[in-house]
Amino acid sequence: MAVTEAEVWDWLENVPDPEIPVISVVDLGVIRGVDVRNDSVTVTITPTYSGCPAMAVIALDIEAELSRNGIDNLDIQTRIAPAWTTDWLSAKGRARLEEFGIAPPQPAGGPERCPHCKSKQVEKISQFGSTPCKAQWRCMDCLEPFDYFKCI
Repeated sequence: MAVTEAEVWDWLENVPDPEIPVISVVDLGVIRGVDVRNDSVTVTITPTYSGCPAMAVIALDIEAELSRNGIDNLDIQTRIAPAWTTDWLSAKGRARLEEFGIAPPQPAGGPERCPHCKSKQVEKISQFGSTPCKAQWRCMDCLEPFDYFKCI
């Protein structure tokens, strides 16, 4: 079966991040490359940080998704350089994070607004949130806590 690189990218859009299932690994920026040669597909992934426990699950999910689409000869390569950065998040991914209640990363290092009520009156509760790549914040208006995806 002949497959194109564009088809593989489309299929990878169906692979959710296991820690934040509303965002695909493509929109998260974890997929760094797709190479299709003859009957072989190579997918290059970069972890959000070097000790990310989700990478094994992501690799298995990529394998399952591509297998469902007829890809039998797959090589998944992990590349840690250059290091992943929040700059690799797509605009769609940033919007989905906020819709899900996670403030997307901002260059200033803190959330722009509460993802629930959109108030700009927020305070940091802890540098550490539900996962190592997030911090815990609270809205001073609606009083809801929320995760903030840290800039890396």
